[in-house]
Amino acid sequence: MPRPLATVLVLALLAATATAFAVTEGLKLERTPIFGTDVAPIFSPACNCAKEEAAIDFKLRKRERLTVWIERDGKRVATIVPGKNYPVGPVRLAFDGFTDSGRLLPDATYVPVVHLGRSHRTIRLPNPIVLDTTPPRVTVQHPLHAVISPDRDGRKDRFTVPYSLNERAHGILFVGDERVQFTRGQKEKGELEWNGRLDGRAVRPGNYVLSISAHDTAWNKATPIPFAVVQVRYVALGRKRVLAKPGTHFAIRVSTDAPTVRWRLAGGTGTAPRGTLRLRAPRTPGVYTLYVTVNGHSAKAAVVVA
Repeated sequence: MPRPLATVLVLALLAATATAFAVTEGLKLERTPIFGTDVAPIFSPACNCAKEEAAIDFKLRKRERLTVWIERDGKRVATIVPGKNYPVGPVRLAFDGFTDSGRLLPDATYVPVVHLGRSHRTIRLPNPIVLDTTPPRVTVQHPLHAVISPDRDGRKDRFTVPYSLNERAHGILFVGDERVQFTRGQKEKGELEWNGRLDGRAVRPGNYVLSISAHDTAWNKATPIPFAVVQVRYVALGRKRVLAKPGTHFAIRVSTDAPTVRWRLAGGTGTAPRGTLRLRAPRTPGVYTLYVTVNGHSAKAAVVVA
């Protein structure tokens, strides 16, 4: 090949390479027509809450005619926008989990797809959406029976129970219909606790039914499971009525977690260890009231002297 012709060929190749490089670099510097993407990672159409739709938000750099749909395994399953003009700026859409015919889609992972009619581009957003309508499953030992004394003396003030879940979720504890604990973290295992208080105040003595539930990330709620009966007891007497002869001794059982109790009967008073309280009946016949007090809580019984 003559030298001048070879030189021309080399220069042409160099020019073509430079042009290709410039085009490639220009494409690299070209800004994407969609930015500021914010897509909800998980939602539940069945939760009846703020998460019953998955938000699909992004911003447009140019005015566009959009068609937006949802895909699963590469197949279109729902249409979000059939074809509509949008100005420059934010676009706020939502996926409700239903097909165009109104059928609820199965639990799965879905991908939002945006077609820009003016730019002739189709963009699959890199943020998949998980549709999850299955509530978490709670495992807890039951039935349980416990006695607590929430007088803040450090003895049996609280009831605690371990639980486990089949997925990461918030544990929830109910006393009756009132929610008393919602765990801050989402774990597969945890512990719930009741301190014997409702609305910040210690409850009255009695039996209380506790139920357990859970909220997962999609805000599906497990049906509360009654699992425990907790007796709140500060001090209790074994009998409500005692018969005794004048001046004789009688005994009555005192149930409490405190080591000592204070009693009052017919003007007399004193302290005694917990357990069986032994006292002398008044010498004068009549009906008297015995008061037994622990940490500000009292129980009483009628003492009939005859």
